[in-house]
Amino acid sequence: MKVAVGADFSAIARKNEVKAYLLENGYEVLDLGQNEGEDQLIYPEAAKRIALAVQSGEAERGIIFCGTGGGVSIMANKFRGVYCVASESMYTAFKMRQLNGANVLAMGKNVAGEQNTYEIVNMFLTTDFCQDFAPEREAFVSGLRRRMLEIEAENLK
Repeated sequence: MKVAVGADFSAIARKNEVKAYLLENGYEVLDLGQNEGEDQLIYPEAAKRIALAVQSGEAERGIIFCGTGGGVSIMANKFRGVYCVASESMYTAFKMRQLNGANVLAMGKNVAGEQNTYEIVNMFLTTDFCQDFAPEREAFVSGLRRRMLEIEAENLK
């Protein structure tokens, strides 16, 4: 799986830690910055880079960092086909994939410790949409997703 990673200027170190973790675990990584020595990248621009990579299919999933995870999450969700959730727990990472099919994970650089960050990232990347659901539940959740896509088409121009 190809994963795009990015961060604003405040979260370069956390992004680099996660990038190394992903590479060690066999993922293909698309690093969209910010990197040391580059001009200061603000969170809307960092989120835009990840959102465009996921939207275009250049990456299957994205992981984006800022101070809280909130700013990049809001910005990434401005792009059609990008479903970003800020997560601070393994439970949220699991449910955002299982129930919502999120394709971008947002995290705050100081919200989770390093080990917890890896656990959240792993949960996000290894959980499938409708994973472990009975057929009736999967049909129901898939119907909710179809309705979400209809609303998205009506409102995101």
